[in-house]
Amino acid sequence: MNGPTLYEPPFPASWRVELPHTPAAVPVARALVRTALTEIASSADTDTAELLTAELVANAVEHTAGEDPIELVIELLPTGCQVEVHDSSPLPPGDLTAPRPPDPPDPWQEHGRGLLLIRTLSSSCGHRATDSGKAVWFRLPARG
Repeated sequence: MNGPTLYEPPFPASWRVELPHTPAAVPVARALVRTALTEIASSADTDTAELLTAELVANAVEHTAGEDPIELVIELLPTGCQVEVHDSSPLPPGDLTAPRPPDPPDPWQEHGRGLLLIRTLSSSCGHRATDSGKAVWFRLPARG
């Protein structure tokens, strides 16, 4: 070999972590996403990944009843990354993919902008039913 070998992470690489159904899960999820994407030298925007993950986990904690854990899934893709948050509620997440016109979020309220952020900052997002509830996800592209 005539030169240094560049590290190329295996695709896809993924992490699955159960988080407690409490607000304390939000900063833990942020740290996990940042660590995972940094460790594998992902070219996805880690700041945006942290922000959107925090929104998904906070929504799962706030809008699902019970104490079932929330599952965080981080997947490295050749084109960026995908983050999923699984919870026990089968109900879809409001207006994630089909916004309700024409009510923009009230800038004076603490709530109401999370799904807007996810729709705006991700390359794609959505939700799907699972055997135990639903998974809500977003994708971020690799930065060029």
